[in-house]
Amino acid sequence: MEPVRLQDFVRGLDPASLPRVLRVCSGVYLEGSIYELFGNECCLSTGDLIKVTHVHLQKVLCENPETGQTLELGLNFTGLFSPLTSLHSYRTLEDLISAMPQPTQWPIFFRSTRRIVTEACVVREDEPLRLEAVEMNHGTHYARCVQESKTQKVTFHLPLSQKGPFWRFKPSAPQTLLQILQDPAMKDFKFTCPDLPWSSVILEPQYVLQAIMHMRSSLVKIPSTLEVEVEDVTVSSQHIHVIKPLLLSEILARGGPFPLSTEILQVPEGLPIFLSPWVGSLRKGQRLCIYGPASPPWQVVASSKSRRAPRYFILSGAYQGKLRRRPREFPTAYDLLGALQPDRPLRVVATKDCDGNEEENAGFSFLGVGDRLEVLRAGQVCGSQGQDIDVLVCQRLSEQVQEEEEEEEEVVEDKEEILLPLYLSGGFVEEVNDGRRYSLADLTAQFSLPCEVKVVAKDPRHLSDPLVSFPSLRLEEKLSEPFLVVGLDSQPETCFEIPPRWLDLTVMEVEGQPGQAARPSSVLAVGELSESFYYSLRKLPASASQAPPPRPPKSQGLCERKPCTQSHMENNVKPQVIGVKQSCPQPELKVKSLEDLPQNKSNLYSKVSTHKKDPKSKAKSQNSALDMKPKSLSVLDIYPTPEAHVLPDPDIDDHDYEEI
Repeated sequence: MEPVRLQDFVRGLDPASLPRVLRVCSGVYLEGSIYELFGNECCLSTGDLIKVTHVHLQKVLCENPETGQTLELGLNFTGLFSPLTSLHSYRTLEDLISAMPQPTQWPIFFRSTRRIVTEACVVREDEPLRLEAVEMNHGTHYARCVQESKTQKVTFHLPLSQKGPFWRFKPSAPQTLLQILQDPAMKDFKFTCPDLPWSSVILEPQYVLQAIMHMRSSLVKIPSTLEVEVEDVTVSSQHIHVIKPLLLSEILARGGPFPLSTEILQVPEGLPIFLSPWVGSLRKGQRLCIYGPASPPWQVVASSKSRRAPRYFILSGAYQGKLRRRPREFPTAYDLLGALQPDRPLRVVATKDCDGNEEENAGFSFLGVGDRLEVLRAGQVCGSQGQDIDVLVCQRLSEQVQEEEEEEEEVVEDKEEILLPLYLSGGFVEEVNDGRRYSLADLTAQFSLPCEVKVVAKDPRHLSDPLVSFPSLRLEEKLSEPFLVVGLDSQPETCFEIPPRWLDLTVMEVEGQPGQAARPSSVLAVGELSESFYYSLRKLPASASQAPPPRPPKSQGLCERKPCTQSHMENNVKPQVIGVKQSCPQPELKVKSLEDLPQNKSNLYSKVSTHKKDPKSKAKSQNSALDMKPKSLSVLDIYPTPEAHVLPDPDIDDHDYEEI
């Protein structure tokens, strides 16, 4: 086929013959974009192959051939068109026949603008003739023509070299707009339509071609008005396979068919994500077999806890190693709240001295190293400055003592409830008396993350399970991200899981090996992560859904105290735990004398309190605590509590307070 304009090729294209393969014979570049202009392909190079799959009619322009005015017609235009003559004249009969769409549809109706004299008849100017066939006579091609009138029908022969000029026409009944456009023989005609203001019009339809090109991941949209010449090479290009790149995310989205044999075209650039050995095999040209989505569709991010530099892992939901719980560590009271689960007791031991700022907020307790607590619930209290403070309601647990005389006191202390503000920073470690061996699925279903574990039995499917060597492993969070199970074509026994969201390889489909299994029997369930990618995972919205820990309230001396909106509370009433926010009255600040100091302040100076000592040991602890204070501190500095009044001294500004 000779090269033709893209517009002419589309006008004469039969939609039933699609797809067609075209070769670009003359490249074109439209100013505005190298690759695309308004979503359409507009840069084609000479030699490019285009596989046209669909042709869509976009709009139809109607032009007046005398003035050049144009009018856009809707595709639902109801006017009828009658053909007049062709738009172009032909110099010889051979040119006329060559311009017909292939295969040629006989007969061809034409007129001659010159008088023609033959042995059989005389053809007058503009007399309609009918060309029925081309015949060979003595080595010369002749056109068999018919001159028909009301009285007679004359058949004569003209050589194909007969000079014209000649004009084609087609006698037919009026047709609709779509009928005219669907007839390839009508593409070069003028028409008349009684619904239009002009005596003759030219129809110029505009199409959009959807095509596939080499190394294009999506369909290419090409406007038919693009000034480019193309050649139909469908017959000679049957062996050519158009490469369509695919992303792993696209393969995952379309959902199959699996297994799918592919070849890597491109690996994403950037910092490494995985440190596992199979990462080195992901390079251009490597063949992969994609077996489908991983099951179950969740993973757990974990980090090692050892003296060496920490390592980071992602565990598949199919991991079959056995885990044993280890005590969790909580740096703040807010972390205790995150670990609290309904119907599951949480007992911890304090590893640091924790000051609950009891002086400004009565009811907030002091904790010493070794204190045992059971976390009960969350609540709110009214602070000393009138604000609501989020707290943890805990129960202080006592050590088991054998003295019978202290049994009653121990019962009371075991039921003692204390309040810990969520902003309290300290240290807590969980009491764990659980020797069970859990699977990963059972552990994540029964306990909240993060969770401390020890891998006590490796995954039986993998002899080189790296998690067994660590004394402790911290399971950070659970991810619900789809992974693809992928195997190396050169090493069928090596199968692993790839997250298309973060490692989106560009691949192309290839023919698979015969006898390929539908699903691998063993898949690596542990992947090692790079440090940078690990922290990128922890910054995802799923990890950032929890609110940050609350800030501690400002000190009483640094901010003005808010007025209370309710009646004054009793001076010695402990703040009440409430479920909803409400305003609480602020008690007046009062000073106690040295004789009125409370008798249970043995834990004020970071002394480890056992809460079960006899009265003598408690008194001794009080005296030792008071002796340890520097003499320059006043009573007000130590106990600014509002529980009792002292008479004001009129000369209070003239001398210092009484020193201990």
